[in-house]
Amino acid sequence: MVNQIVSKIGSWTRNKIVDPLYHILQRGAEPKLLAFSAALGITFGVFPICGVTVFLCGIAIALLGSYCHAPTMMLANFIATPIELSLMIPFLRLGEFITGGPHFPLTADALKKVFSGEASKEVLLSIFRAMLGWLVAVPFIIAGLYIVFLPCFTILVRKFSTRPPSPKTLLQPLTEVSVKARDA
Repeated sequence: MVNQIVSKIGSWTRNKIVDPLYHILQRGAEPKLLAFSAALGITFGVFPICGVTVFLCGIAIALLGSYCHAPTMMLANFIATPIELSLMIPFLRLGEFITGGPHFPLTADALKKVFSGEASKEVLLSIFRAMLGWLVAVPFIIAGLYIVFLPCFTILVRKFSTRPPSPKTLLQPLTEVSVKARDA
């Protein structure tokens, strides 16, 4: 029984996360583009309102165009879904701290009101405060994830890419070396 569950989880992870990531890496996209897109996808993926994250990513993809890699952003958004649920309360508390608002008690009754459509003013304000907390955290989340993802994607693209590196990538290290040689 346990072996079957582990096998199904492994199969699901391979089909939904590992294989798509491998296909993205094989295409040889620029590591900076992949790192930015993954950071943006996770950042939008932890937006504190469930069901909105895919639309946010779609809008970002439409606005950014070639400055982001759509498959990477959507995969990162998908991976961030469990993290979204765990960060709702910290975003709410951050929003309460920023606005100086009262501490919203998280009870089953408040959740029932949200799902039944009988949300009171306090519930709506707490949702606003959670969105404000997320908005304040966005630059830090994107910057932190980009710093972590850039070396990871650099290594992964070199290892798994089936395409030769672009001339831009090949010339960049030479330019940096020649500038350093002149400065010395």
